[in-house]
Amino acid sequence: MQSITIRRPDDWHLHLRDGEMLKGVIGDTSRHFARAIIMPNLVPPVVTTADAAAYRERIMAAVPAGDRFQPLMTLYLTEHTNPDDVEAGKASGLITAVKLYPAGATTNSHGGVRDIEKAMPVLERMARIGLPLCVHGEVTTPEVDIFDREAVFIDTVLEPLRKRLPELKVTMEHVTTKDGIDYISSSKANLAGSITTHHLIINRNAILVGGIKPHYYCLPVAKREHHRLALRAAATSGDARFFLGTDSAPHVDPLKECACGCAGIYTSINTMSCLVHVFEEENALDRLEAFASLSGPAWYGLPANEDTIRLVRRETPVTYPAKIETGAGPVTVFDPMFPLHWDVV
Repeated sequence: MQSITIRRPDDWHLHLRDGEMLKGVIGDTSRHFARAIIMPNLVPPVVTTADAAAYRERIMAAVPAGDRFQPLMTLYLTEHTNPDDVEAGKASGLITAVKLYPAGATTNSHGGVRDIEKAMPVLERMARIGLPLCVHGEVTTPEVDIFDREAVFIDTVLEPLRKRLPELKVTMEHVTTKDGIDYISSSKANLAGSITTHHLIINRNAILVGGIKPHYYCLPVAKREHHRLALRAAATSGDARFFLGTDSAPHVDPLKECACGCAGIYTSINTMSCLVHVFEEENALDRLEAFASLSGPAWYGLPANEDTIRLVRRETPVTYPAKIETGAGPVTVFDPMFPLHWDVV
């Protein structure tokens, strides 16, 4: 196959940051994606509907002229989040979901939830009004190995929560393990998972073999090869419970290349080229549209995009910059470690 046309895709997990970084990266998303779920872990975080409205205005002001892009706003769940504010945000059409960060799990998550019992009034209200909960599915207790955090979260936090509130709609974001894939696959209702571009391509060797590779370090961290293969099987299966959420997360190089480097991989610019490569390898090009363009909108109760994008296979590899320059500083672009032949036109 030399070309493929699909509905314009959406990104169901995206970090845009703020200020000069936002201005520097937004075009790489709005060029290809119609909508994106925007992560609220700014400094300070987006905790109220008023915060989300102000952040949305800053995003829309930064979208390049001529691009059609809709940011789907989320709220950062805390132990003091006001259920009435959350309900008002949903009723206004501004708030698409609420994000649960276990405290200390990832970038700017120190204000997240330590005791989920204290967040139950909000979660109960969300279950009643049909507002989805997006979760960073990892525990942060120090005795749990970092490679086991997702599995332990499912057993000790997510499964008890879903038993208590079976009507709560939960998105397990950036699933990284076979445990997560199997848990979602075995669920009968109200559970889905987003999968990132980079977790379909790298395992933990990319970070650790031949020296520390900080630009492959992310949270949740990449796992063993059998987990990566489980992710690829789920993404390319056509199962509507799995869809694209890039978790593209820009950091300037000095904050990545230091003694305590930040977690995050920047993939917005080349995600579609990488994805088509993966789906071609898995003989699943006919299921790319479901993963990138159809299953996410269906899960969030939105229509699929009417416009399309076309991807063309080039004989000569498509090139992307190794870095992009932003007003905040240089950001290294994800290198999939193989040539990319699919181009978005």
